Amino acid sequence: MAFASALIAKSATTSAATVSWPSISAINDLVPRVSSSLCRASTFAARPSGFRQNLSLGSGFSGDRLRIADAGSVANGVVPRVGRPSQRRGLLFSATWLENKAVVEAPSVPLPLAFDLWLDRELIPSWMPWIASVKVVEDKPELSTWTLRYKAFGQNLEFSWLARNLQPIHHQKIHWRSLDGLPNSGAVRFFPKGPNGCKLEMTISYEVPGILVPVANSLSPLVESIIQADLERFVEFANKRIQEKA
Repeated sequence: MAFASALIAKSATTSAATVSWPSISAINDLVPRVSSSLCRASTFAARPSGFRQNLSLGSGFSGDRLRIADAGSVANGVVPRVGRPSQRRGLLFSATWLENKAVVEAPSVPLPLAFDLWLDRELIPSWMPWIASVKVVEDKPELSTWTLRYKAFGQNLEFSWLARNLQPIHHQKIHWRSLDGLPNSGAVRFFPKGPNGCKLEMTISYEVPGILVPVANSLSPLVESIIQADLERFVEFANKRIQEKA
């Protein structure tokens, strides 16, 4: 469920008109470089539709003077303090960590139903339209491959990454961490609300590449608006499931 990688890429390539950036001219120059760096700095690649290349950790990129030497602390289960510079070895720019949270109330959605829907990862594109697919690895059900497809700069781009679901806490929490892509981790927490409803809280922590640090304060609200909209679509999806079974 490590979709923070895609959130950053999607947010970075959103039109400058949708967010109060420090400088429109600066972001017009920054966005193409951000998109390019995200494609290279993570271990998944974005290329025009029909052409895809996977990059592995430890790969070097001549000309860009960029190298990733390890998977970062998140892949090992350790999350650096939010807002502090990353100490990841092998990066030639200074990155930082951010955390975003969204909350939604679902007074007519029973908590067990909400939990089960989120637990079925292949359903997630139903309320996250920017995710093209989620495929659980057949012989390793704790792993899943995520794919994002969207159009930017006149090209159809595709991002793919691998995520590991950590042991869920029954009817309380589903959490995950990335195994490749931009390092990130997160959780969806479930709380009872009223006699037959629930409240959902999603929290994600992710590393912001150095090139995005100057506009991180603008990026964060945009990411939060995306995950907030996703949670609201989830409530609509869950309510439709209830009506179908009625």
